[in-house]
Amino acid sequence: MKLILGMGCDRGTSLETLTTAVDHALAQINQTREAVAALASIDKKNDEAALLALSAQQGWPLHFFTAHQLAQVKVPNPSAVVLKYMGTPAVAEAAAILAAQTNMDSLLVEKYKYLGADGKNATVSIVNSKGLEN
Repeated sequence: MKLILGMGCDRGTSLETLTTAVDHALAQINQTREAVAALASIDKKNDEAALLALSAQQGWPLHFFTAHQLAQVKVPNPSAVVLKYMGTPAVAEAAAILAAQTNMDSLLVEKYKYLGADGKNATVSIVNSKGLEN
């Protein structure tokens, strides 16, 4: 199984918070980081230090999508707060679906929310890429 992780986070979230959120989300489907093929997020996070560090540390390609692209994806957990600040009702779920080039049927973990010890929030969604070649 090849998994795509969609991720969202507060500005300045620590790498520890992101890795813990990823591990907790993966544990929900009895998977580990070894099953992950790529990360995806909103283009407004293309300078988020911990997200870039996680991608580099794990060797996972990181895909970014615009708010407009993300807003086209219907998701089960839209957020008014995310819409207000990011211009799209969802980041993690929509980014994972777009990166995997699939649809809601492949969503294994909806929006897993984690509040880290740093006081920052991270969200993770997991999609089965169904053999997507990376």
